[in-house]
Amino acid sequence: MARSDAPADAVSDGAARLEIRPVAAGDHDAWYPLWRGYQSFYDTDIPEATSRISWQRLLDPAEPMHGALGVLGGRPVGLVHYLEHRSFWTEGNYCYLQDLFVAPEARGAGVGRRLIEHVYAEARRRGCSRVHWLTQEGNTTARRLYDRLAERSGFIQYRKIL
Repeated sequence: MARSDAPADAVSDGAARLEIRPVAAGDHDAWYPLWRGYQSFYDTDIPEATSRISWQRLLDPAEPMHGALGVLGGRPVGLVHYLEHRSFWTEGNYCYLQDLFVAPEARGAGVGRRLIEHVYAEARRRGCSRVHWLTQEGNTTARRLYDRLAERSGFIQYRKIL
């Protein structure tokens, strides 16, 4: 239940309070374990140098890359990364929600939903015409949430690693 004195991106969850906020320079030590948890979930290991560059891009206002943390009871428990990109199909940019992760102990508390809604709000504020993302077919728990929050496009992704 939202409280009238709470910020627009905060809700009350019993004694714990969920806040969704953009990442800030002092958040690296909170962000990094979540970022590593995301990589572990997808059984991948992104090089440390790439993670450092990504963090710098998140903080650079000239970059089209953005990130937010979900903070529950004062503790960061989720992250979302998203970026704006052009499209030949619209005048406005699209917003690609690239990474979404909620720590196992915080799953089921609405953190993922709120992080996605945060991206929707930011994309609207920035004039984007669409938010889109991918997930693995076997990510059934997340897909149940995604099916409630968005429409499946029917497209199949193809890729070639270069």
